[in-house]
Amino acid sequence: MSETRNGDLVRAALGLGSNIGDTRAHLDAALAALAATPGIVVVARSSDYRTPPWGPVPQDDYRNACVVIETRLSPLALLERCLAVERELGRVRDIRWGPRIIDIDVLVYGQEAVEQDGLSIPHPRMSERAFVLVPLAEIWPDAPLGDGRTASQALANCPGQDEVRKI
Repeated sequence: MSETRNGDLVRAALGLGSNIGDTRAHLDAALAALAATPGIVVVARSSDYRTPPWGPVPQDDYRNACVVIETRLSPLALLERCLAVERELGRVRDIRWGPRIIDIDVLVYGQEAVEQDGLSIPHPRMSERAFVLVPLAEIWPDAPLGDGRTASQALANCPGQDEVRKI
């Protein structure tokens, strides 16, 4: 896995979600796998939230959470590790916006903006999604969203907050 250019720790945020099987166990397993990764230190984990599914596919509600990490991994290496953890836990990518055992999104990577194939940081739609902003603002209210707002500022006007329930 590649490291940041200068080897410094970068503060990043990840969004986790699950709506198949034992959702709490899936989030816990994903977090344990990430925490065991060299170059990743988990700094904070939000509460878990029950949220309605996003997108056109009928499915069960999600359990969502966010974590703040400090990492020496490059943005692409961090994404690759998140995808590897998803695969290790049995994630199959067959239906877009469909049910999933685990989903891990890189939301924020320091102050960096990254646009590469399969990777957009800050996450391009997080400011519209209460299921991301509620847990993110809980643990990192000043997280930079890349549009000049912080997580807590974006949450102030984000629709759907009433559908996000702390578990």
